[in-house]
Amino acid sequence: MINEQRLLNTFLELVQIDSETGHEEIIQPILKKKFEDLGLKVEEDHAGDQPDLGANNLICTLDATENQSNTQKIYFTSHMDTVVPGINVKPIVKDDGYIYSDGTTVLGADDKAGLAAIFELIHVIKEHNIPHGQIQFVITVGEESGLLGAKALDPNLLDAEFGYAVDASAPIGTTVLGAPTQMKISAVIHGKKAHASTPNKGVSAINIAAKAVSKMKLGQVDDETTANIGSFTGGSATNIVADEVTLHAEARSHSNEKIEAQIEHMKNVFTETAKAYGCSADIETTKSYQGFKVAEDAKVTRYAIESAESLGLSGNTVIAGGGSDGNIINALGVPTVIIGIGYENIHTTEERMEIKSLNLLAQQLVKIVELVSA
Repeated sequence: MINEQRLLNTFLELVQIDSETGHEEIIQPILKKKFEDLGLKVEEDHAGDQPDLGANNLICTLDATENQSNTQKIYFTSHMDTVVPGINVKPIVKDDGYIYSDGTTVLGADDKAGLAAIFELIHVIKEHNIPHGQIQFVITVGEESGLLGAKALDPNLLDAEFGYAVDASAPIGTTVLGAPTQMKISAVIHGKKAHASTPNKGVSAINIAAKAVSKMKLGQVDDETTANIGSFTGGSATNIVADEVTLHAEARSHSNEKIEAQIEHMKNVFTETAKAYGCSADIETTKSYQGFKVAEDAKVTRYAIESAESLGLSGNTVIAGGGSDGNIINALGVPTVIIGIGYENIHTTEERMEIKSLNLLAQQLVKIVELVSA
């Protein structure tokens, strides 16, 4: 039913449009016109007013067909931005059935494979007169910058009972039912400056920070919780005892109680270690996104599994270790699961996308619409 050559051409076109995260101003109007040319109503929010976003989110609505006005309203979401390096992508289709970049950039299959499949879905719906209820397509900016676009999404423009984030780093046919909450910590350790030739007159903030980190529960804390120190900066010269160090860290957990305990543990270690040396620590914590868990027997899940199985795929369900726009939209009260796309080695210059997986992805989206409308 899908047009495989058109789908491939769309994907190759999209990956060649520059759209590094925070610089979506080139691709966004191109996507907007594509949706409008397909007859969808396209609205923009004000996400682009945020300093780290290059354009607004797009909320594109395909009206229900005749006699389908009572069919459940659903939505699909993908993001238009890529990680760096993503400028001047040159896709290469190889004989092994995969699409690669030339090795100097990422490919951008994350998430332009999702976008290409969405466009093919709309083409197929129209060409084959597939009955359907209202379908929205939420195309976000700034996903790779920490889900910033989804966080800025105007919820008043979202009109769906449930939906699918087409953006999981998992094999085709896999449905992601849950993802953790992520919290971030910024800690500034204050020591006491002195000349390195008289170190006893000072207190090294670097030493305090190192002692604190060595006491922390980090890495795989338990089966639901992880923690990591991401950066450690400070000091000025080898002949000066450093009086200030800044650390940036994170914790993730599928349990609200456990992440609260982990964050409290990390804060206390920083504070108490600094205090033991007669110094202090300033600590800030922020929630990046709330975790979610959708039930195996929820409608949104059942349609995902059935659509996969109808294509001869496994229909596996998994819990993810990272976040996506699905975290944000679940928090808005719209049940969302994440669809596996099958891209590989994402966020690297070795990223690749299997053409077979791209075709199966588009077929699965069509099947979801058919199942919901049946």
